[in-house]
Order: sequence, then C-alpha cells, then structure tokens
Amino acid sequence: MPNEKTSEKKDIQVVNIVVSSSLEHDVPLEKMAATLSNTEYNPEQFPGLVLRIKEPKTSALIFSSGKIVCTGAKSMKKVEESIQKIIESLKKIDVNITIKPKINVQNIVASGSVGMDLNLNVLAMKLENTEYEPEQFPGLVYKLPEAKATFLLFSNGKVVCTGTKSEEEVHQAVDKLVENLKKVLK
Repeated sequence: MPNEKTSEKKDIQVVNIVVSSSLEHDVPLEKMAATLSNTEYNPEQFPGLVLRIKEPKTSALIFSSGKIVCTGAKSMKKVEESIQKIIESLKKIDVNITIKPKINVQNIVASGSVGMDLNLNVLAMKLENTEYEPEQFPGLVYKLPEAKATFLLFSNGKVVCTGTKSEEEVHQAVDKLVENLKKVLK
C-alpha cells in the first residue's frame, strides 16, 4: 500500500483569466447597446458597457475610450478568441479595428487540489501571512509573497490560487505552496 507522501496528487486548472487591452479606437457605446442584444449599458451607474460572449463564455467591459477588460476565459487562446469576437461585434456597427490589441494579463484564478487533507488550525499557527476565521469562512487565506500569489486552502485539500499572471506562475506558486505545507504538516 502506498504511503501518504507518495500518493498525493496535485491537480490545478485555470478557471478564469482577467485581461485588459485597448482597441486604440473610440467606441460608441450607445450605438453598441442599441444594436447588439448581448449588452448591458447603464451610463448613469457605470461608464462601461458589458458585452457577454457566448463562445468562449466570457464577459467584456468596454469603455468609450476603447479600453476593455475581459474575464471568464480559461486559456490565453480563449482570451484571444474573445477579443476577436469583440472586434467582430464592433464591425456590425461600422467600427473597424485594424490593430491587433496588446493583451495584458491582470490576474489568473486557478483551482483544484493539492491531494492531501489539510489541518487548517495547524497551518494558521505555523505558516506566516495567513488569515483564518472558521466562524466567518471555512477556508484559510494564505499569502505567498515570493510567488505573488494568494491561496484559499480548505481542509479537504481543495485550493484556489489567485494573483498570478501566467500559467507557469500558477504552477510555480502551487509547487511552493506544497513545499511549505510539507514543512509544517510533518
């Protein structure tokens, strides 16, 4: 029978990529809202228009300056497809974007499991940069400054990682997390 140390299995997937970009072109938000069905626009409440994209399932905030924020994609390929869909939507209202917008990743959220049960009370005492108030929320917040990542840790080994800007950074942060967990959960 394998011992617990060798049977652990990390399994982390990207669940949301938040990016910003600029179309470098003014966008007539009123016209977009009036023409396209998959939009929400209430300028009295917020200056941006929300465009919901069905495939890939993402949402974009579009500002009249041409700046955009896109959320919901699970890969950079899906981010690029979403930006392309925005450009196609704008063509319908005679706004032609001729540049390839530069994409800036703001945040990547990943979730999954570290493959081992976690004693959150012990972790709260032994790890630095933690917040744990089980009567408020069942997860422990663990900031890993050297990886620029913040984790939510749950007792069943499930984790959520946020703050990274690439898939590579996600995996480096999770490796560092597991290394730190092993040090304190001997």
